[in-house]
Amino acid sequence: MRFPPRTRRIGAAAALLSAVLLGGTVSATTADASAASVGSICYSALPSQAYDTLDLIAKGGPYPYSQDGVVFQNREGVLPSQSTGYYHEYTVKTPGSSTRGARRIVTGERAKEDYYTADHYETFDLVNFGC
Repeated sequence: MRFPPRTRRIGAAAALLSAVLLGGTVSATTADASAASVGSICYSALPSQAYDTLDLIAKGGPYPYSQDGVVFQNREGVLPSQSTGYYHEYTVKTPGSSTRGARRIVTGERAKEDYYTADHYETFDLVNFGC
């Protein structure tokens, strides 16, 4: 059985607490976009490349792209508001793409939450490791 890397780091109770506290729908409006929201996705529903990225995050790298691990600014305001430096982004490889593609994992440092986006930050899903 495969154990999600973040569950090992924070425990199932903390993952559940994170999902309860952060897993609700959060709407944000920006000047250039309509309202966006944070949803939820089961770990088992992620693409296989996301598992690879989460494994690398748990190990601390090495990462395939120099941009991996940089601070995610949350300029769109879709994720819950936090201080600068709280979020970091990592590439989820897209098969057949010659670039980094649009898929990312964005991590939150204190609560150890992981968000997945398949559309380059327009929408996010909090990864639920318990389903």
